[in-house]
Amino acid sequence: MTDESKRVLIVDDEDDLTWSISKHLAKDKGQYELICVNSGKKALDVLSQVPVDLVISDIRMPEISGLDLLVKIKDYYPTTKVIIMTAYGSSEIHEEANKRGCFKYIEKPFEINDLRQLILEGIAQKKGFKGTITDFQLSDLIQMNCLGRVTSALYVNQDENQGVIYFTEGNVVHAQCGEMDGEDALYEMLSWSGGNFSSKRGEEAQKETIIKGWQSLLIEGMRRIDEFRRGSKLDLSDDHAKVTNKMNLILDKMIAQKGALLVSIFDPEGFPISSRMNKQKNDITMREITPVISNLLKQVDTVAQDLKVDSAQEIMVDFGNAVLDMFRIKGKKEFLIFLATDIHHQGIMRMQAKKEIRNLSEIL
Repeated sequence: MTDESKRVLIVDDEDDLTWSISKHLAKDKGQYELICVNSGKKALDVLSQVPVDLVISDIRMPEISGLDLLVKIKDYYPTTKVIIMTAYGSSEIHEEANKRGCFKYIEKPFEINDLRQLILEGIAQKKGFKGTITDFQLSDLIQMNCLGRVTSALYVNQDENQGVIYFTEGNVVHAQCGEMDGEDALYEMLSWSGGNFSSKRGEEAQKETIIKGWQSLLIEGMRRIDEFRRGSKLDLSDDHAKVTNKMNLILDKMIAQKGALLVSIFDPEGFPISSRMNKQKNDITMREITPVISNLLKQVDTVAQDLKVDSAQEIMVDFGNAVLDMFRIKGKKEFLIFLATDIHHQGIMRMQAKKEIRNLSEIL
């Protein structure tokens, strides 16, 4: 075998099963080298000696379980894909396998041709793919990227309409469609009935506008489509796009201020509606910031209830090397939030924020 040859490693403590699999897959020897072992320890021995493209492992084995083996592979051999075999097909196991970086899973008993297809898909070298959305639902493509834990850009177009969805390690982090970005852009593309798509593996988003989990995004997208089909007004109208654009222009103006690290608008549920970050001065992501801000807002509301006073209109925290300021938008439940490098720049941004709050109150 040459260095470019593909290697597939089967791991199962049942000798009869590994023998049967190796026998049935012998016809594919021209496409990959098949190695079979009967324990997680032996699998790690093989991985330490030769490069392996794909590991297919049973989930329940003595000493080292399939999930534990998956973790070790992802830690030491991150380019190796893993397919989990299990006779204990539960949503909890599937979820846990996905969390640990599982490529796919297959439930026992399975047809050998199904396993063969998974192997061929797993070892295929794809620098990108093209297709039509009539062949796939866009929601399926999103799910594939998320479950595969990939970093990529999914380009979608329908007639004259074009959009792009960015994934970072399986998380939807940004979407753009026309003048819309963030969740609105994603929902707009989900509403398209067909079109073309192409994917560029490894392409990263320049900004992060989406923080919700992909399951929640797809559920909300389907809800909006259902409303539209029932004749309800879809919340993706031109007016809504204009509101989003005006809101983003305000954030763009504020993040351009000297000393600005972060500017965001949070909804009452604790999720950012739209955000702008100065990544040159701050390497933290919105995905990391969101739970911190959300928890702080909830704690302040709890304090207000305990003290039997009105809800906070402004919250300011001086950390010494940064200052966080949060304003409730007048007449609304949303918050305008910004993070500045120091108290001096916070003062300047605070004055600007007070002016922009009036505009945001009219926009939202």
